[in-house]
Amino acid sequence: LNFVFRKLPNRVEFAGVTIPIDNFDLRERLDKELIVNTFYHSSTIQSFKRANRYFKQISGILMEEGVPDDFKYLCLIESGLTQATSPSGAKGFWQFMPATAKEYDLVVNSEIDERLHIERSTRAACSYLKDANRTFDDWVLTAASYNRGVNGTKNDLESQHVKDYFDLNLNNETSRYVFRIIALKIIFETPEAYGFNPDAMELYEPIETETKVVDESITDLALWSVQNGTTLRMVKLLNPWIRLNKLTIKDKELEIALPKI
Repeated sequence: LNFVFRKLPNRVEFAGVTIPIDNFDLRERLDKELIVNTFYHSSTIQSFKRANRYFKQISGILMEEGVPDDFKYLCLIESGLTQATSPSGAKGFWQFMPATAKEYDLVVNSEIDERLHIERSTRAACSYLKDANRTFDDWVLTAASYNRGVNGTKNDLESQHVKDYFDLNLNNETSRYVFRIIALKIIFETPEAYGFNPDAMELYEPIETETKVVDESITDLALWSVQNGTTLRMVKLLNPWIRLNKLTIKDKELEIALPKI
């Protein structure tokens, strides 16, 4: 790693929007997040490694759903592309709370938690983002609302008599939120400029899997895993949305990812 200090880029874009960095406040907010992520080596290196595994899948879903590709960096700052659990109970790559997850048709019960299902949670996040963007018609405010909430963001705009995220006086977390996303985007798009060399890293490759359709309840998932040529640990790694050592099939089939032979 080379310790480098780089001037801010002359032009910054997010979701097709040119971001103003023409005053000291905006420049310094972006500068802070670039410094934090440039010199927080262990976290940023792991982000590069995991992104190599997951960004292609996430980008494909964003494109299918009509959400700008830059929102993959929102996912990255939310969870570091891990199945994280926050102190408030948000879970998964996109950090859904239980109530919001159910609102967007993710199953959350004692056996299944689809907040931890990468494809389904990403599609749910896309639905949330598109709903928010119908309110704001502004992808930057939409990104901010993922942290602040749609109603909270609307109230902030109305009470402060402004129309733009960058003009809002916000709590520390939301004030930093969009700049964190933009900083990761800049570092990922020009890594060498910030002292990172992904080609020299042992990046994590996408995992090749095959799908097993299950239409009957599984009473012993460990035994089922062995019978299908793998182990419970591998099934749980590939399907973190399965919470227990059993699966009850009621109204619909389930698809379980298995290691590709």
